[in-house]
Amino acid sequence: MDTRTGLPVVGMVGGGQLARMTHQAAISLGQSLRVLSVTADDSAALVAADVRIGTHTDLATLREFADGCEAVTFDHEHVPTEHIEALEADGVKIYPGSKALLYAQDKGLMRERLAALGAPVPRWRQVTTAAEIESFAGGSWPVVAKATRGGYDGKGVWMLSTPAEAAELVATGTPLIVEERVQLRRELAALVARSPFGQVAAYPVVETVQQDGICVEVLAPAPGLSEERALEAQQLAIDLAHSLGVVGLLAVELFETDDGIIVNELAMRPHNSGHWTIEGARTSQFEQHLRAVLDYPMGSTTLTAPVVVMANVLGGRPGGISIDERLHHLFASDPGARVHLYGKQVRPGRKIGHVTVLGDDMMSVRARAARAAKWLQEGE
Repeated sequence: MDTRTGLPVVGMVGGGQLARMTHQAAISLGQSLRVLSVTADDSAALVAADVRIGTHTDLATLREFADGCEAVTFDHEHVPTEHIEALEADGVKIYPGSKALLYAQDKGLMRERLAALGAPVPRWRQVTTAAEIESFAGGSWPVVAKATRGGYDGKGVWMLSTPAEAAELVATGTPLIVEERVQLRRELAALVARSPFGQVAAYPVVETVQQDGICVEVLAPAPGLSEERALEAQQLAIDLAHSLGVVGLLAVELFETDDGIIVNELAMRPHNSGHWTIEGARTSQFEQHLRAVLDYPMGSTTLTAPVVVMANVLGGRPGGISIDERLHHLFASDPGARVHLYGKQVRPGRKIGHVTVLGDDMMSVRARAARAAKWLQEGE
């Protein structure tokens, strides 16, 4: 508890852009998020008042960080499970807890649990040899291989087209699962929040657009999605939140196929597919996550406009006009575009921010968002 304000302190392990935007949401609730950051130059460390420098892999650091926090949560899934269990044994309220977070940390365990719950998943198998991958493929290549832990933004995912490629990957020693390549129409995401009390709040189902394994656009609500399919996706996410015991945000990444929806991945934290909610929903995913871990009643998830599009800003080529000058030009040409920059050093392909545009027509709103993101990335 903060003795100055009488309000609870929430600690977030990780100092990236998710923690930065969660800190912004905390301010309106009278809080200043406590952040555990690897360096003082991380996104959240640049703006939060209560920053502790240290690594999430050190238990002593985590214990010191958690002292005085009403709840501890995460902006990534990479904290060792045994450390989370140790903190829970100390009496620390950690959301999501170790038993839930495990299914976002380990893709093999996630697939096993989802299958046991009857959730729709791709055909898959845990593998340790190239022969097992070849047997799984059954002559029908390509197949998708995934590192069981640590993958993100396309990293840790491989499209294997031949037995030779399978053998080369297995030789790296990476623990793997292999999945069928799903014939999909598009990718969707269903985002829900759940409190310890068990209250849930579901956001409209969105379409996510991927490029080279990185989400580049989010369209809210998903264009042309039937009400029946949208309710099915929301109910699936709600059921998974309850069954897995998730507290906080749960993002369920989905494939839409001709036969229905299939679960691709789970994330138990604020998620790139929900950044649009800062301007596009009555309660942002970041405030909702804080409400959930503090067991506050959930906020409204109603859209603030008929159409919302978020476009990620990726690091472009070096040189050219400065990002500050690009902002000048963008705001002059499109005053309605809302920009969020994460305070990151620019590297090609790195997420350095996002742009959100609201309106009435999906085609025009999408074009404005894409144009704004491209201008911030390339200056042209």
